[in-house]
Amino acid sequence: MLIIPVSDKQTKNEFLAVARFIYKDDKNWICPPDKDVEATFDPKKNPFFEHGKCVRWILKDDNNLTIGRVAAFINEKKAWQYDEPTGGFGFFECINDKEAAFKLFDTARSWLLDQGMKAMNGPINFGETDSFWGLLVEGFTPPSYGMNYHPPYYYDFFKAYGFETEYEQITNFLAVRKPFPDRFTKIANWVANKPGYTFEHFSKKNAAKYVNDLMEIYNDAWQNFENFVPIKKETLEESFKKMETIMDERLIWFAYINGEPASFVVIIPDANQMIKEFNGKLGLLQKLIFLYKRWVGVNRMRAVVMGTKKAYQKHGLESALFIKLKEYVLPLNQYDELELSWVGDFNDKMLAIHQATGATFGKRHLTMRKTI
Repeated sequence: MLIIPVSDKQTKNEFLAVARFIYKDDKNWICPPDKDVEATFDPKKNPFFEHGKCVRWILKDDNNLTIGRVAAFINEKKAWQYDEPTGGFGFFECINDKEAAFKLFDTARSWLLDQGMKAMNGPINFGETDSFWGLLVEGFTPPSYGMNYHPPYYYDFFKAYGFETEYEQITNFLAVRKPFPDRFTKIANWVANKPGYTFEHFSKKNAAKYVNDLMEIYNDAWQNFENFVPIKKETLEESFKKMETIMDERLIWFAYINGEPASFVVIIPDANQMIKEFNGKLGLLQKLIFLYKRWVGVNRMRAVVMGTKKAYQKHGLESALFIKLKEYVLPLNQYDELELSWVGDFNDKMLAIHQATGATFGKRHLTMRKTI
């Protein structure tokens, strides 16, 4: 077997194509758009290159067939916040062959060691946690846009190599047409009508305001979580730019208390239901089909991220945001399911909100760690 760095057009294409080869008989897998994967490794499109670096490889067997891939990266803002300097690896794909998998793990490990790292987390993304993050170990159903999907045998490779679970990532499903529990609805209506409490949905015409509001809320809400790094305006702008094609402004809501940004939820239609047949390609024909299918046959949404400022986390704002969302969604008669993804098992408050809505368990991903 031979490890080859991705360095030219041919190896880039092989890096993308190997996933299609591995999942060719898996009816649940939905190929992520090639452009989304490639954007991760493009310094012009990924702001994480401003404070990090990455490299990637493909693996060929003795017959010159590409049988695996992996990427390794260092986020300088996070790497040194751990007890041990920690890098990351991701975009791991491999045939069902332990020797091949270990060769890919070894390659990422060696590079990270050369960069001064003492541990590695994976499979994660060289970017925000909302995409390409975590190892799927439960809930092998068609993934929503941005969520990792893997064969069950990957977990065996990780365990055999010595990875241990750093934390679990829980995804729950909410039946849109099912009424919220009475207590949840009562609290939501009470909050929605409190003096000084106002609610607004996102507007592209005033995008700069809402990006700033989201950044203010997010950085306050998440500041006490371990290894937290404040999100930058440029990162949020890039995220909204990527969502623009599928964005529905009235699925992104903000709550304000006396004019102060206090809480938000970002929800998008599930693009995977639109692009399933494209096999990762988004040429002119696929874009035309996408524009047509944008509003046809899509019955699932995904909650990408939520947040509430610390001072307002017991004010019931999240319940009111869900009520505002439902007031818009139900008359559309389009959506059946909202995927609430993903929440770390360390985030008791957010998991409690999921439970309060009546959501049910859907998937489990793992962020895993190995001292190297």
